[in-house]
Amino acid sequence: MDQIIMMDINFQYHNETRIIHPVLLLSANDVVLVDCGYPGFLPLLEAEMKSKGVNPSSLTKVLITHHDDDHMGALFEIKEKYPEIKVVSGRTESGYISGKKKSLRLLQAEEMLHVLPEEQKPFGIQFCESLRGIKPVSVDIEVKNGEHFDWGGGCEIKDTPGHMPGHISLYLKKSNSVITGDAAVIEGNQLVIANPHYTLDLDAAKASLNNLISLDADHYYCYHGGVFENRRQ
Repeated sequence: MDQIIMMDINFQYHNETRIIHPVLLLSANDVVLVDCGYPGFLPLLEAEMKSKGVNPSSLTKVLITHHDDDHMGALFEIKEKYPEIKVVSGRTESGYISGKKKSLRLLQAEEMLHVLPEEQKPFGIQFCESLRGIKPVSVDIEVKNGEHFDWGGGCEIKDTPGHMPGHISLYLKKSNSVITGDAAVIEGNQLVIANPHYTLDLDAAKASLNNLISLDADHYYCYHGGVFENRRQ
């Protein structure tokens, strides 16, 4: 019954085809979705779950690694359609997901508007508006570093700050796998920091990436890039 299922969500973004990889963690008592894409992505998630043999109505929890719009944007519509689902996040991110605190990404984008070249300002304004449109959702379960759960055969919460201060990742010991969120992405067949220019604390992000690499996992499930297979020399 214990399974890790990586999903492939294809979509168009500014006339460009992109793909993200939310992950499903199956265990005897839970079906946990890790991150959920942009607003409007619920139909894409449901279709992909069904294609992987998972009934969307079996979802019990959605874990959000951090409050960027491509990771929590569809959370409101998921909770609206499946109100019994529990929302899980780290304590630091909880306030941003619930709307009690202003999005750090929005604060960053608003500050960048002042220095953007004129030709880029329309995009910057549109980006700010899209972030303001993200609907908050209350967090039901706050998790902390080192906590263990039986999801996907057993996993441990790992604090991986940097990209966002409260970013979390998951280490699944049974399969020796890591779900990285945006603490690591795949570029050039290696694990690197996600979007350094948008990373809020670059030094912390580097330390978090090194901590994940030091786990020497067999598989790293990256939200951007897919599965990194650790082929040791």
